[in-house]
Amino acid sequence: MYWAEFFTVALIHLLAVASPGPDFAVVVKESVTHGRKAGRYCAWGVGCGISIHVLYSLLGIGLIVSQSVVLFNALKWLAAAYLLYIGIRALQAKPAAGDAERLYAEEGERSPRAAFVSGFVTNGLNPKVTLFFLSLFTVVIDPHTPLHMQASYGLYLVLATALWFTLIAQVFSHERVRSGFARMGHWFDRLMGAVLVGLGIKLAFTQLG
Repeated sequence: MYWAEFFTVALIHLLAVASPGPDFAVVVKESVTHGRKAGRYCAWGVGCGISIHVLYSLLGIGLIVSQSVVLFNALKWLAAAYLLYIGIRALQAKPAAGDAERLYAEEGERSPRAAFVSGFVTNGLNPKVTLFFLSLFTVVIDPHTPLHMQASYGLYLVLATALWFTLIAQVFSHERVRSGFARMGHWFDRLMGAVLVGLGIKLAFTQLG
């Protein structure tokens, strides 16, 4: 009975998650700089971040946030500040003797917890994701759909997001890919830093409505 609605949700989510944004940039940075393990933990952090959006959407809090300029701006500035922080840190990367060796040496330096938190915070604080889930749970999903069905949609979105970014981590942590980026060394860090700073600035100017 709810298959049509589920497939609509799945398709919209696929289009949204495939669009490069802060989550993509953070997972790629973790994967290239710190290796596959860190990339995977970051990917699952992003996926678990989705659970926050699902929870408040089911509770109706997303509607309150979307209609409160103060709450929306608070969330927006927190997210923008976090992206600017990690972006500026990456921009400060300095050249080192043997960039390839430095890149591979960093593989074991990133703790699973730190990588997970990086993905979780990036997704959980993103107000654009808030607006996406608000529209999903108010426009696409029928309000009369049973709560347990809506929760099952949410579980799918968490797992699908985590698996998608795990695939991204798998690709960008591949030895050949990492070797290619290793040749750029600190320039890769600076490039990803610029991307994250740009996304942070763009997010800071996001308007409600």
